Amino acid sequence: MKLSDFDFELPEELIALRPVKPRPASRMLLAQGAQLSDHHVYDLPSLLRAGDLLVFNDTQVIPARLFGTRSRATQHGSGIAKVEATLLSQEGPESWAALARPGRKLALGDVLDFDGVSAELVEKRDDGQVLLRFDQSGEALDRAILQAGEMPLPPYIAGKRAADAADREDYQTVFAQKPGAVAAPTASLHFDADLLGRIQDAGINSTRVTLHVGAGTFLPVKVDDIEKHKMHSEWGEVSEEAAEAMQRTRANGGRVIPVGTTALRLIETAAADGAIGPWVGDTDIFIRPGHRFQIADGLMTNFHLPKSTLMMLVSALLGVDEIRAVYAHAIAQRYRFFSYGDSSLLLPDRG
Repeated sequence: MKLSDFDFELPEELIALRPVKPRPASRMLLAQGAQLSDHHVYDLPSLLRAGDLLVFNDTQVIPARLFGTRSRATQHGSGIAKVEATLLSQEGPESWAALARPGRKLALGDVLDFDGVSAELVEKRDDGQVLLRFDQSGEALDRAILQAGEMPLPPYIAGKRAADAADREDYQTVFAQKPGAVAAPTASLHFDADLLGRIQDAGINSTRVTLHVGAGTFLPVKVDDIEKHKMHSEWGEVSEEAAEAMQRTRANGGRVIPVGTTALRLIETAAADGAIGPWVGDTDIFIRPGHRFQIADGLMTNFHLPKSTLMMLVSALLGVDEIRAVYAHAIAQRYRFFSYGDSSLLLPDRG
């Protein structure tokens, strides 16, 4: 298929810049095969069946965007300039791969001073990334980043407004536990403690997996032939407990429904040989039409960017024509799009 097969026109005013509150008040479009109906996230307990299993991603978004100054010794004294860095992935107790601006003007040995923490630029890479070695490590560095950083909002939000104190809570799931993501598993942002309790009371089970969402999730597809696209890699883990919960659900006739494309990509990686089991490592799975799903029976997910790999993923799950109808309905009914937007529950008709 071609990249243009996953394009659509989205009115700019439908891009959500702030979330709905309370979280479960977001709208949710239910697609059961080709049948569409409008609901809210708080309706979820009545839309699922007792014995179904929701799979959540418990990654925690770190405030990965740092602002500060660059200092460099010159023949005229110390040279100071403004700089910003977005942390991408940790490569050691004191080292992070990052994107830095102004990247071309930075040099090896430059010291970047942020609020209470500093780093030396020790490597410049061909893909535009740099490697920063901080003056702190381990938990001390984690605390310093937490204090100094801002939440790394997606480009389509950050281009319209700066991150603020509200995003520290809004761009984090209520069950986030394991730091390491630089983007939120946004489908899970719709849940609060009350909804999780009502889901449990309805006999719907849940389990947790971990996928540290990277900035690569926002990278555009640059080739028209999607088979030539190379996916970014992200670290994930499916515990023995989570794998057993999925096995038990399937054995008892329940449905395994990941909440978010990150959870879906991870469990499909872990079940690549046809059976789900414990798994840990880096995944670069690229799910597009033609993918044979091994473990996911449905998906709860937000509405995605045109021509993105996530549009390809949902098209693989529900069907290309069915997803076109879902998005046409969502636009016509003025659903809110992207990370802070509304949600959909996709339940394919498997016959």
